[in-house]
Amino acid sequence: MEAQKPNVAAKPATPKPAQAKAQKKSNAPGIKNAFWVIIICGIIAVSLFIFVFGNPSNFDEEGMPINGNLLGTIYKGGFIVPILQTLFLTVLVLAVERGIALSHAKGKGNIAKFVAAIKACLIKNDIAGAQKLCKQQGGSVAAVVSAALVRYEEMDKNNILTKEQKIVTIQKELEEATALEMPSLQQNLPIVATMTTLGTLVGLLGTVIGMIKSFSALGAGGGSVDSTELSVGISEALINTAFGIATGASAVIFYNYYTNKIDNLTYAIDEIGFSIVQTFAATH
Repeated sequence: MEAQKPNVAAKPATPKPAQAKAQKKSNAPGIKNAFWVIIICGIIAVSLFIFVFGNPSNFDEEGMPINGNLLGTIYKGGFIVPILQTLFLTVLVLAVERGIALSHAKGKGNIAKFVAAIKACLIKNDIAGAQKLCKQQGGSVAAVVSAALVRYEEMDKNNILTKEQKIVTIQKELEEATALEMPSLQQNLPIVATMTTLGTLVGLLGTVIGMIKSFSALGAGGGSVDSTELSVGISEALINTAFGIATGASAVIFYNYYTNKIDNLTYAIDEIGFSIVQTFAATH
């Protein structure tokens, strides 16, 4: 008879590492798909152009804007006007959206005071106090600092890794937490930057079209000048120029303003991150 094989006790299943944690969300909420913002702004712009600026009450019997009527004058800017209005409204909406998002990202208190308070806690090696400050502050900067402090405590209790490896681990946590927040901070700003150039170019296109109409009126009149056609062309040129400049200027102002705010948040993160790493290096 064949020797019966001994029953081998089944090995306990090796516990699998926890499944990927629920993806963390950034602390800078905002509009994820600006395409719909542009579509909605386009619908509003066309509606305004047709039903408000193009209202018959804005024009006289000859179809010319009533003297002093700005709405009728804008309507004479032609089909480029609603395009420019779409761009202008998009800039305004995204500017408000970025303002709200960056306000959430900044947190509840003053960033400079928060940075100073965290550094004071680090000097006293009061990690619990620093975490408490992060919870009170909220926002992107506090989220990055909190993640780094959690890793700081883990490395403080770790007896396996070398000091250099621990420092690298803390730095890596800082980089990962910052990488999570930065895209949300900068979200939609490239669109605003694009409007800087696009608004000016579309306005210039409207200006050129208006001037072409003006010179066509001059050429078609022979010896006499059709003042009505000439004024329509000039109005179209100037209205489009005005809207183009307004769109481009607004986009530049908002883009630079919010870029500066993001830079301030980034500097705060870098400053606290450097302090965390230096504190760990000095105390371990």
